[in-house]
Amino acid sequence: MSITSFDAEWAALKQGTAADPQMSLASAAPDGGGGGGGSGGEDLKSEMAVWKKGSEDVGELVTAIGKALTDLETGQKGAAVTGVESAAAQSELYQSWKTYLDGLVGKCTALQGPMVSAGKGQVSNDEALRGDFARINETYKDTPATGGNDGGR
Repeated sequence: MSITSFDAEWAALKQGTAADPQMSLASAAPDGGGGGGGSGGEDLKSEMAVWKKGSEDVGELVTAIGKALTDLETGQKGAAVTGVESAAAQSELYQSWKTYLDGLVGKCTALQGPMVSAGKGQVSNDEALRGDFARINETYKDTPATGGNDGGR
């Protein structure tokens, strides 16, 4: 992996030539789409599985942070030397990181449920809209083209 400047990477993203093929801006795609929102939005759909997977990934992050906290705590044991400035600074730094990581675990845990709910809500909304459009199409059917019947031609 090469290190590039932000400006160079941003320019590559805008041009659609980023090193990582999964990283591109929707506006940089040849069709102007980039995976969603084609003409009329017919290819745009909500998928609950994506939201569920995102929630599971956040859960994996909680697990990884928990392991990091355990390792941090284990490394802290025996470091409580008194009367040494570096030990006091290290203790303060440890407490700061512990507080930060505990808060991050809380945020990630709180995020999991709403992510799944958002997916369910979007899928339900998609289904409701699909039904609404189907009812409109059924009620207001198109009339035959002007000029009448083509006589079986």
